[in-house]
Amino acid sequence: MAEFQQKPAILLLEDGTVFHGKSAGKIGTTTGEICFNTGMTGYQEIFTDPSYFGQMLVTTNAHIGNYGIKNLETESDEIKIAGLICKNFTNDYSRKLADMSIQDYFESEGLVGISDVDTRAIVRHIRSKGAMNAIVSSEILDVDELKKQLKEVPSMEGLELASKVSTKEPYFVGEPDAELKVAVLDFGVKKNILRCMTARSCYLKVFPAKTTFEELKAWNPDGYFLSNGPGDPAAMDYAVTTAKAILAENKPLFGICLGHQLLARAVDIPTYKMHNGHRGINHPVQNLRTGKSEITSQNHGFGVSPEAIESNKDKIEVTHINLNDNTIEGIRVKNQKAFSVQYHPEASPGPHDARYLFDEFIGMISEDKIGKSVSGIIEKQTTK
Repeated sequence: MAEFQQKPAILLLEDGTVFHGKSAGKIGTTTGEICFNTGMTGYQEIFTDPSYFGQMLVTTNAHIGNYGIKNLETESDEIKIAGLICKNFTNDYSRKLADMSIQDYFESEGLVGISDVDTRAIVRHIRSKGAMNAIVSSEILDVDELKKQLKEVPSMEGLELASKVSTKEPYFVGEPDAELKVAVLDFGVKKNILRCMTARSCYLKVFPAKTTFEELKAWNPDGYFLSNGPGDPAAMDYAVTTAKAILAENKPLFGICLGHQLLARAVDIPTYKMHNGHRGINHPVQNLRTGKSEITSQNHGFGVSPEAIESNKDKIEVTHINLNDNTIEGIRVKNQKAFSVQYHPEASPGPHDARYLFDEFIGMISEDKIGKSVSGIIEKQTTK
């Protein structure tokens, strides 16, 4: 374990608010949109969630790093957050199964962070003023210089980031002789989403974000999946075009998070930038079809327009709502085999209340295959 030493560090927000603290991770400077996550555990899975790409993460849990880092507990190939902002950066860890300390992890991944700041004050500020860009530095302590650099950082609104975190080449996951084949469009897919589908007898081919529908269809999948990911869905016309083509084929389609927003845009329902987003592992959601509520894991800064859905009830059925603020959490396209949710049913980290959604997707694919098989048999008999 490397010697742990912290240096003075500064957090500067876009509106000029300054917080002074200590360095965490690599000595350097980093920028991005500031957001906060209320989860009490699972920090490593959160750090590696591609949906956080380009974002500075504030953790509301007081201790970060206290159970160390384990190489297997990642949701992608590397850290995806742009920087960490926390109260206690706990380098000493208690878990014997851990592979390294959080400081060693951050240094190996080149991540810059700040600790020993009042995270409650920061979160209250974000909740009041809304999401904004921020800069953290442990090498530049001149606020005026940091202001100059921060002005150069683009707004998250209008940014296309999914293609930056997507796989560059297609790859396979699962057993080739599995019962069902699912084409996964990777906009920043989490590993546990893939595990949840392979555990349900699916063989997956994961495609780059900008793959055309013709390329997807050539693999002859039984269903399609639109993954989670970072950035503004309004900047992803290429993905909306693909989603429209999938809907036209009328094979089963399931979307999560960014995939949910893209499905909405594919049926002409716009999205919008939220005031501060939803990020945590304890958000209450109600399933309007069953009346039951579930505790969910969430990470999103954009939402689907409820006003547009209200005026397009012939196209869209709202299936889930957030019980904190009544935002749209799930939709189903009428007269289509397509549905989506804004939250994360794979929940890594988080509760398993919503895992049933994967079962519904698999059930939809199985029914579709049986229906087509029966239709084929009837067609053969009538042509004899």
